[in-house]
Amino acid sequence: MSHFDVNKIRQDFPILHTSVNGKPLIYFDNAATTQKPTAVIDALVKYYSEINSNVHRGVHSLSEKATNAYEASRKTVQKFINAEKAEEIIFVRGTSEAINLVANSYGQKHIKDNDEIIISTLEHHSNIVPWQMLCERTGAKLKVIPINRDGEIIFGEFEKMISDKTKFISIAYISNSLGTINPVKNIISLARSKNIPVMLDGAQAVQHVKIDVKELDCDFFAFSGHKIYGPTGIGVLYGKESFLNEMPPYQGGGDMIKNVTFERTTYNELPYKFEAGTPNIAGSIGLAAALNYVEDIGIERIAEYEHGLLKYGTEKMMEIEGMRIIGTAKEKASVISFLAGKTHPYDLGTLLDQLGIAVRTGVHCTEPLMKFLKIPGTVRASFAFYNTKEEIDILTNGIKRAISMLI
Repeated sequence: MSHFDVNKIRQDFPILHTSVNGKPLIYFDNAATTQKPTAVIDALVKYYSEINSNVHRGVHSLSEKATNAYEASRKTVQKFINAEKAEEIIFVRGTSEAINLVANSYGQKHIKDNDEIIISTLEHHSNIVPWQMLCERTGAKLKVIPINRDGEIIFGEFEKMISDKTKFISIAYISNSLGTINPVKNIISLARSKNIPVMLDGAQAVQHVKIDVKELDCDFFAFSGHKIYGPTGIGVLYGKESFLNEMPPYQGGGDMIKNVTFERTTYNELPYKFEAGTPNIAGSIGLAAALNYVEDIGIERIAEYEHGLLKYGTEKMMEIEGMRIIGTAKEKASVISFLAGKTHPYDLGTLLDQLGIAVRTGVHCTEPLMKFLKIPGTVRASFAFYNTKEEIDILTNGIKRAISMLI
């Protein structure tokens, strides 16, 4: 594998050369949102300054250019995750909306009283609440796969949970709180043998591991643009064509229709059936630019570099007296959640911010997981391919300094 030049990559991210509280920014909050390379920023500026227009509705030149760019973005996403067809790519606001779309559209049609939906203890609120809401409406039951002390799904318990009542499984590919990489291929394989549809929450996976939805054989896959160096407010729902075709629209409005009368409306074809109203055109173009940027570097190279950061960061963290890393799965992405001595996560995060170090503190939208672990929350340092070992050194020294101040 060719040399990974992190210093050259850092030049592509303007915000990494700014200061916070008089100190150079060290950004370790990548699981919440990633920073944007110049290629993405330029794509947004170019759209708004050169071809800004609505899509699919105009015969004038700007509308045609905007439409072509928007649909080219869909094909970029299709290629990036290796979907069979561009029509299987639905643009949404993010992972949360994608999961809500499936819960409301597929779920409302297929999930009935006493049916069971399976999630895991590791889930983000976005992969809990929509299914709870569906269960409240339908009388279905939500089943939760337990985890072990390392933060790994107990697969044997999952196998026992499968029954004739199991009608849907929705699982995070990678935990946003602990970094655990779930055994999604095994989960999908077991579900496939029972003819149970599976949705993967890929919000924390798409930027860290190679995604091939055909190889995974998942029925639905969701991710957010801002987690993979793209704009906020844009995301993707992938669904197998056979599922999407028979699902009713999620929202009504322009572009999701073929014909409207006061008596009856006929719906548009895929993917537009699920894209009501003016879409985030600029966001989709920015997302495509981000995916192309990642593709040019190579997701495998990124994964290898980030694994090195995780290994180094874990070793340095464990040198700190009183350090407790929360989530020690054998298969992990570049996330370290931790508690340091008796310091409260919020206090530690606030002091680190004074040193220019951005980390996330709290329950990370995984409150049930934190209750299961019997902790108030964690400090989370999440690494991206533009982070360095030198930054990790500054982080660990900052933690030591903060602990000494809080004792």
